Amino acid sequence: MSAGERIPGTPDPMHRWPLKTGITIAADSWGDPQGPLVLLQHGGGQTRHAWKNAGEALGGVGYHAIAFDARGHGDSDWAQDGVYGQDSMVEDLCCLLDVLGQSRPVLVGASMGGGTSLVAVGEDRVDATALVLVDIAPKIEPEGVQKIGDFMRNKPDGYDNLEEVAAAIGAYQPHRKPPKDLAGLAKNLRLDPNGKYRWHWDPRFLVRPRDLDKRSERLDVCAKVLKLPVLLVRGGLSDVLSEEGAAQFIKSCPHSEYVNITGAGHMVAGDRNDVFGDAVIDFLARTVPVGGQPKQTPHSTSPRHAGPPGDVNDVP
Repeated sequence: MSAGERIPGTPDPMHRWPLKTGITIAADSWGDPQGPLVLLQHGGGQTRHAWKNAGEALGGVGYHAIAFDARGHGDSDWAQDGVYGQDSMVEDLCCLLDVLGQSRPVLVGASMGGGTSLVAVGEDRVDATALVLVDIAPKIEPEGVQKIGDFMRNKPDGYDNLEEVAAAIGAYQPHRKPPKDLAGLAKNLRLDPNGKYRWHWDPRFLVRPRDLDKRSERLDVCAKVLKLPVLLVRGGLSDVLSEEGAAQFIKSCPHSEYVNITGAGHMVAGDRNDVFGDAVIDFLARTVPVGGQPKQTPHSTSPRHAGPPGDVNDVP
């Protein structure tokens, strides 16, 4: 089952990996397969394409970067049972690592993908070498979450053309420059038989139950037990992760590093990919160096500024 036909010209996935969960995951990769593995997990409503520039940058300096579509997103399978909770995402991540035959990755996760990563490490499901959380923490702003949901629920019957899609994105992200080539939007859309453009995700993803208080409690417990190097990246314009939310995370995980990227909103990598890529590569060069040994224990640092169990659903 899918949201419709893939639009001609949409990039095909470099990889398709069937998992024991019954989901086939679509992914792209960059860099040397012998280099340190970096798994890039997108936010709700995004796809692996959100990481293309960051993946290329990581691959260019010796890392093996893999970005994959979460279940119900992009070119990955929809869940037959319609389950898209955090535990399901964590299980997919664990099964993907089994397929790859690598057990100690760097986990980089934005929003939903960051929540998946934090739970996977904090509840000892994944033995990661480092963790990068992108605009996500236990404490998030309900208004920002609601804004994402409103955008994702807009036009449930689809859009008539790419101009309508671009206008919807512009209204949601007014700080971004409009795309010069609307054809680039097609990779995140599907085409109905009736000619309507729909987003790539399973609509059931939007109707799952969520309890943000329970989610916050679970993620904070995970943050307090982290023993690996951690980098928290916030978009300076974000309405999902506030400075207060970032400060609370640093209090729970005092050895973490912090970068606030000015001029970026919740979609940090897409807004300021150059600064984001430099910050992640700088962090990994010190904690999981190419050709070296990952740090075994976290190091204390001051924040830097640049320009309970259960299937609780994460923020998109």
